[in-house]
Amino acid sequence: MDFRRIILFGSLGLVLAMIWQSWEQYQVEHAPQGMTQQGASEGTEGSSATASNITDDVPDAPQIESAGAVSQPETPVIEQESTKAGKLIQITTDMIKAQIDTQGGDLVRVELLKHPVSVDTPDQPFVLMHKDSSALNVAQSGLIGSDREYPNHNVEYSTDRFDIDLGDRDLVQAELLWTGPDGVEYKKIYTFHRDSYRIDVDFKVKNNSAQEWSGFFYGQLKQTEIEQAGSMGFLGRLPSYSGAAIYTEEDKYDKIDYAEINESPLNLSTREGWVAMLQHYFVSAWLPQDSSGYQIYSGVSRNTPAPQYRIGFKNTEPVRIAAGQQGELKGALFVGPKEHRRLTALEVPGIALTVDYGWLTPVADPLFWLLTKIHSVVNNWGWAIILLTLLVKIIFLPLSAASYKSMAKMKKLQPRLQTLKERYGDDKQKFQQEMMKLYKTEKVNPAGGCLPILVQIPVFIALYWTLLESVELRQADFMFWLNDLSLPDPYYVLPIIMGISMLAQQMLNPAPMDPLQKKIMTALPVVFTVFFLWFPAGLVLYWVVNNLLSIAQQYFITKKYQNA
Repeated sequence: MDFRRIILFGSLGLVLAMIWQSWEQYQVEHAPQGMTQQGASEGTEGSSATASNITDDVPDAPQIESAGAVSQPETPVIEQESTKAGKLIQITTDMIKAQIDTQGGDLVRVELLKHPVSVDTPDQPFVLMHKDSSALNVAQSGLIGSDREYPNHNVEYSTDRFDIDLGDRDLVQAELLWTGPDGVEYKKIYTFHRDSYRIDVDFKVKNNSAQEWSGFFYGQLKQTEIEQAGSMGFLGRLPSYSGAAIYTEEDKYDKIDYAEINESPLNLSTREGWVAMLQHYFVSAWLPQDSSGYQIYSGVSRNTPAPQYRIGFKNTEPVRIAAGQQGELKGALFVGPKEHRRLTALEVPGIALTVDYGWLTPVADPLFWLLTKIHSVVNNWGWAIILLTLLVKIIFLPLSAASYKSMAKMKKLQPRLQTLKERYGDDKQKFQQEMMKLYKTEKVNPAGGCLPILVQIPVFIALYWTLLESVELRQADFMFWLNDLSLPDPYYVLPIIMGISMLAQQMLNPAPMDPLQKKIMTALPVVFTVFFLWFPAGLVLYWVVNNLLSIAQQYFITKKYQNA
């Protein structure tokens, strides 16, 4: 069997698979909106519906008589949302600038002060959460129950502070007040911390009524479909995930894309977990607090200009407060970049999996750990990538050496193989027999140059995902014109060097005997150069360094065996 042919067609298959993936994504992004928009005008006066006159869904409260029970997936539609515009409370910390709407008490805007939109606009922070008539990404929360009115995300709160600055304090709080018709007083408190993207959301309840109060906390994330950033030219967008994700004690981490939310709403129970909305480098997540059970649910609102997808949780164990007493219900948000150290510091099971390395996570996690350790020494992500590539190359040195020795021996036999091919002409069977006899005589294993490469492929793919998914490389400066390793090389220098290095490697390898295979191999450097023009510079840098190290190693081994 010709193992070089397997490697060749495997490489071509990888290229075609990525092109096909991009094509499928293009079809989804440009497909007719029949399913997702179906019913968009239901309950409205036509296509002119706006965010101010839509209806909204609030989750059902579990039955208090059997606190462990959960509601059905259908959720009641409350009456038309108030058209009264709420006032915005602005909170500024060292990490974020946030806005809370008194109408509903929703978190409606979060700007990440440490993460500009681009390196060219350092004073323009990336806006992760936002609310307008055509695009939505907000965090909603409230209380639900039965036999009384509760402060869900559609009531009008009051407050006496509209501009809150962290200053030199460790935390600040925004307080919103609402009193029910029965006299029960509710205080919704957002707590923002220094050097943190965690936001605590607490409800303090003062039961001024004559009856026991009981209720449940819920939190949900609502957004319109987010168009993924990061172009790969004619190949479409970067293959990173955008949509919902959940974590449960039973099924662990699971991604729930927009189509799944649209087709089959979630309704499942768990003792611990969380819900989130993801995009390439950022995450918004509700982290339930202080409860022994949750129901995770999802849904979509179609009577809006664009479908609004939601993922949320609600407690299934009620908090009970006696008449005349006070109590508290708690939740927490994480709204920010998927920085591994910050996600780990939350000490929430599975939350670090939102940095999605796919099925190669067991390999990618150690690689990222090693990359961060190197960066802590050199303080430059470009040099960290170079040194990581060097270390990986050293680890695989025995396998690489065996591969290059086999290739060097094969190259030395090329003249004799060519003579055999000319001697036996079109008699392929006889040629194969004589070729295998020659290999046996010279003690050359034709698979020796390919099998070591196959062993290394999972590591190389894991490193690809490590560099692609790490927000730490976003806007990371290297040197010269490379001031953002998450973007393509603007002058295409690295992709061209990569293509030249591939061509140099081919010259060191034994030439294929099959003319068609030889033509394909000759075309591969050109194909991959074009392919890499739109790859993030950090990925191309890794590939270039790996190729250059391989060329140096292969050159010395080939020279040694040619002179032997």
